[in-house]
Amino acid sequence: MKSFDVVIIGGGITGLSTAYYLNKMGVKNVLIIEKNYLGSGSTGRCGTGIRQQFTTKEHIVLMRESVKLWKEWENSLEQPIHFKQGGYIWLLRDNEELKQYKNYAKMQNLLGVPTQIISKGGIKEIVPEINTDDIVGASWCPTDGSAYPFEVINALKFFVESNGTTIRTFEDVKNITLKNGLIQSVITNKGIYYTSFLVNGAGTGAKKTAKMIEIELPLENYRHQIVVSEPLEDFLNPMIVKGELYFTQTYRGRIIGGTDMNEGPTDSISASVNFLEKFAIEIVKTMPVLSSIRIMRQWAGSYVVTPDHHPIIGPSEISNFVLGCGYSGHGFMLGPIVGKLLAGYINNGNFFLEEANHLTLERFKKGKLIKEKAVIG
Repeated sequence: MKSFDVVIIGGGITGLSTAYYLNKMGVKNVLIIEKNYLGSGSTGRCGTGIRQQFTTKEHIVLMRESVKLWKEWENSLEQPIHFKQGGYIWLLRDNEELKQYKNYAKMQNLLGVPTQIISKGGIKEIVPEINTDDIVGASWCPTDGSAYPFEVINALKFFVESNGTTIRTFEDVKNITLKNGLIQSVITNKGIYYTSFLVNGAGTGAKKTAKMIEIELPLENYRHQIVVSEPLEDFLNPMIVKGELYFTQTYRGRIIGGTDMNEGPTDSISASVNFLEKFAIEIVKTMPVLSSIRIMRQWAGSYVVTPDHHPIIGPSEISNFVLGCGYSGHGFMLGPIVGKLLAGYINNGNFFLEEANHLTLERFKKGKLIKEKAVIG
């Protein structure tokens, strides 16, 4: 039997980022419990992208601040995370879409994000290889970017373990006990851990974890698939988005990307040939020069989706049970800011960003949903 100030369920970017900022705030007695290896869930299966081009104040502000933290991590973590600001080019297919994204860009600009609407010629200046025949322009944000998920995980792991955090991998949470209406302990297949705060950063397992203490989370898991190519010479800096398609080039030279199969909720993370066919057709139409490249790997992961495509962060009806889940495909990019917000909430009892107060579980009970429209992949 051991006691910790904070126990975190989930060893993805939410768990590690929260531990990182807790350690920075002087909270050293932290435990992370991960049922598999670190980054084995959605973090390690994501498409690397980090963007601020969203359609709600909440997402834009949180991602504006998250990008600042990504830059800090790139400069301060002792191991490289390969964060780069290559930008996002969101290809617009008709005048109605162009009109919508002009409005989104205005909102982003008012909130400090330097998005521009650019012409076909402007697209060609940034990425000459793009086929612009069936598009009318693009939304372009040069400060969007990407990072390499497992190197982020490794860099955060090194920091938090060096600062007192305990990490237990391949350990499965079996039960959570309460005393006087508060979390008392976490019981795993390997031990019992008493704690003052419990953070649910369990990703695809977040709904199941909350059910252990009779809290219902409005979450559904959706399969999304990704491929990577053989390494190529460096030629593509931005992330390209066109409808359901997205792709970019990693620092290792590989093209990485995905598209949406419009499937229903499922816990399956098996890969499918149908996805590969759809992705190949869409990417070749968008960038014909890629028609002869070889695909090296294909995998699937989950978007853990809320009804309004915004995360659930912060308090629950049990005051020392803190939530960080339901990112709807945006968890990796939101990781730094959510970790800092959750650590601050645990340490001080409040959020330092007003917009985070709109993203608690309570919004579903009050019917105050905030619909995010820019969801891809």
